[in-house]
This record gives sequence, C-alpha cells and structure tokens, in this order.
Amino acid sequence: MKLTKLALAIATTITATASFSALALDLYVDTKTKQIYAEPGRGRELMGNFEKVAPAKAAVKVDENAEIKAIREDLALKQNEIKALEEHVVANKEDHDKNDEKWFNKISVRGYTQLRYNQPLSGDRIAGDPELKSVGDGSIKDNSSFSFRRVRLVFSGDINEYVSLSLQPDFATTVKGASTDDNNNFVQLRDAYADLSYDKKHEYRIRAGQSKVPFGWENLQSSQNRLALDRNDALNSAVPSERDLGLIAYWSPEYVQKLWKTLNKKGLKTSGDYGIAGVGVYNGQGLNRSELNDDLYTVVHTTYPVELNFLGGMFKGQVLEVGADAISGSFTPTVGASSVFGRASGIKIPAAAVSADPTKYIAAAAAVKGVNSNSFYEDRVAIHAILFPQPFGLQAEWNWGQGATLNPTANGGNGAIERQDLAGGYVQASYKIDNVFRADGFMQPYVKWQTYRGAWKAATNSPRISTDEVETGVEYQINKALELTLAYAFMDRTNTSTGSNYLGQARGDMGRMQLQWNY
Repeated sequence: MKLTKLALAIATTITATASFSALALDLYVDTKTKQIYAEPGRGRELMGNFEKVAPAKAAVKVDENAEIKAIREDLALKQNEIKALEEHVVANKEDHDKNDEKWFNKISVRGYTQLRYNQPLSGDRIAGDPELKSVGDGSIKDNSSFSFRRVRLVFSGDINEYVSLSLQPDFATTVKGASTDDNNNFVQLRDAYADLSYDKKHEYRIRAGQSKVPFGWENLQSSQNRLALDRNDALNSAVPSERDLGLIAYWSPEYVQKLWKTLNKKGLKTSGDYGIAGVGVYNGQGLNRSELNDDLYTVVHTTYPVELNFLGGMFKGQVLEVGADAISGSFTPTVGASSVFGRASGIKIPAAAVSADPTKYIAAAAAVKGVNSNSFYEDRVAIHAILFPQPFGLQAEWNWGQGATLNPTANGGNGAIERQDLAGGYVQASYKIDNVFRADGFMQPYVKWQTYRGAWKAATNSPRISTDEVETGVEYQINKALELTLAYAFMDRTNTSTGSNYLGQARGDMGRMQLQWNY
C-alpha cells in the first residue's frame, strides 16, 4: 500500500514539476525498508538520475534512417544524371568540332542595295535631244526616276585552308526586251569563282571562274566602296561590267595584305586584294556572253602601296598606291541595223521612206555584218596613282590603245567597224571628314573630271564615243549600314542607245542621289 502511494506521489510530483519529456528526476532508496523516494532523507541513498523515455523515440530514429537512405539514393541518381549529362556535352562538342570542319559552316553572307534617283536638268528634257544619262544608268529612260542600281548578295568563305569561294548574284539587272523598253530587276550572275591558294597565307593563288579582270584601279574597286556614283568611261570601256570568265594568278605578300586591311579598318576605300602582281587569260567577249572567236584575252596587272612616313611633314601617315596594267586579245562586236548607220552618218531617213522600201536598209545591214565577219584585235595599257584620303586624297588613271570601232561614214555611208585609236582617263580629288555627328559617321566631298575618245565595245556596233564630264558631290556615311551620296554633273557624252538619236551628243546638267544600305 505504501509502495502504491509512493508511486502516485512520484507521478504527481513529475506531472506538477514538468510538462515536457526532457525533465530529469533523482530517486532515493531507504536502506532498511527498500522504499523509493523522490526526495533525500535519513537512511536514504541516491539511486541515480532518471529521465522520462518517450515511447515514439525509436520510431523517430527509424524514420531518420529512412530519410538518410532516401537522400543517399537520390544523390546516387543525381550523380548518374550528371555523368550522363557530361557525356552528352562531350559528344555534342565532338559533333560541333566535326561540323566546324565542314565548309558550309564557314560561309558568310553579306550584301548591299543602291536606290538611285536621277533628275535631268536639260538634255532629254528638250524635245529632239539625245537621252542624257551616264552609261551606268542603263535602266533610266527618258526622264528622271527612281531605280535600283544594284541589289546584291555575296556568299563567300573558305572550303579549307587552300580553297575559298565567292558567289555574287545581282537582282537589279536590266535586260533588253523585244521592244525598245527595258525589263528591269532580273537576276544575273556577277561573280562565281574559287581562289586556289598555294600556301596558307594566300600569298600565291589562282582565281578560277567568273571574276573581275584586273585592268584599272577603279574597275576593281567595289561599287559598295566607290566614292563617285559610276566608274569612268575610259577604263571601264575595256572590260564592261568589269568581269569575264577565265584564270588569273595573283601574288599578294603578307605585309601588303596587312596594309590593305589597315586602310580598310580606317574607312578608306581600297580596290580590294588583287595582288601586287597578276597575270591571266579570259574569254574577252564580256560578262555573261558566249565567246564568239577562238582567241583569248591576256591581262597583266601590277600595283604597289607605299607608306610615305619617311617623307614626314604633311605626308606622314599617307599611303600612295601606283601601278600599271595591260590587256590584249580579239573581240567580236555585235552588229545592229543599217538604218541606224544612215542616221549616224548624218543621212536623214524619213520614216515613210523606210516603210516604202524596208529591204533597202535591211540589205545594207547584211553588208555591215559582212564587214564584221572577222574579229578585231584590241590592245590597251593603263596607269594609275592613288593617294588615299588622310584627309586629302587624289586619284588618277589613264589608258591608251586600239580596238574595234564603228566608222559610220565608211562603206558608202552604211558604216563599217574598223580598228581605231582610243585614249582617256580621269582625275578625282576628295577630302575625308571624320566623326560627323557620330563616331562612325564621316563625310567625303569630291570632284571628278573624266574624258574619253574611243570605242564602247559593249554597245551594238561598238560605236566610238566622246565623253567629257565634270561631277562634284559628297558622300555621307551615316553609319556603317547606311550611306547617302548627292552629286551634280555636267555631261557631254555620246548616246549609245540605238534609236532616232543614236550617236548624237547629249549635253546638259544632271542631279543625282543614291541611298545605299549595307548588310
């Protein structure tokens, strides 16, 4: 009975003194009666310190072990996932490295578009006068208008360390239709060539395919970079559209390549890397035209840029590029109607007379075609000197030679094509003003004088033309993607378009604008 009361006392004491499981309890035993007490007293010995044991303690411990086990299993899964991901990344990198070696992953695409507007102030604005326009503005008819001068994409890149390619179509080509009207904005191939290099530095290479013929400095300069709106007639007449099909070998020393790249980074307009020396053969009939004889043209090209730092003073930092070129080969002109020759020789043929007896003029055409049954040999030499604008620039070229040329008074007034002399060139001065409104903006005013007396072999009958022109303008590069050029020109040039004013002299003033965006 006493033991029961003692147990109740102990329980009551524990409940009253603590309500949580962590309470400590000292118990004492009477040495004589062996009774247990919660308080010390006479004859009582301390048994020890006791704590309440929670029944769920073992279950919590089991749960903790299970949680640790689950974490370990999850960690193992994560480690497997990381390993698999690492293997996947390595595999992708190997595939990426393999893909980088494929040539089509190294091809770049760039291009530019030129929107042009012409405003004739005289010439074709006057009834009966020949059409006033530059040779380059082939799509301009009769009056002022907007036109796409060029819409081009350039695909280029390295197939490997020794072979690279370039492909350039133009989406703004003018094609002559059945009528006298032009059909504009046809796609035509401009460049399609491969550079076959002897060494990794590309100092020695052969260009195979359709590309620019290295005759003249401005002819080689991209229209995207050229300052004046059109190339000069004198040297452009040697290779109309600047391109032909053939093989040309170039030598470009590494230090010259670096100098040209440095000039380009400064925003200066080089002619591109066509070597300091080149020699080659090409068809000679013209861009995208079938060859009409068995003879090939040959071309020899030289140019060399010289840094003028050694002169000091006003020439410090200037670069002067000088060179000379030559071409030689047989050309077969395209022959047109004889009634055109009659007009060219000053013979006025009434329309009623042509309608009454058209065979008279058709027969004369056959006579001219007979004269043209053989090709005509063409020889030209050219020189150039270019002082890059830093800030003042000067550019000059000249060429001389002989080639197939129409004589409208020969063959009894029906006309004949003969080998005649030719000569002409240009001088251009400019001044570059940097940081105009923007860090990458600049203006470059210029003035250009050109003259030429000789054949324009790209036109029907290879007519002899007379060109005297002064053009002044300013190019404003708003940023690298956008350029605006405003120009004013006094023109005195021969009309090469067949018609009532064929070979008439067009004289007058022309205002022009060109907006170019690069991409």
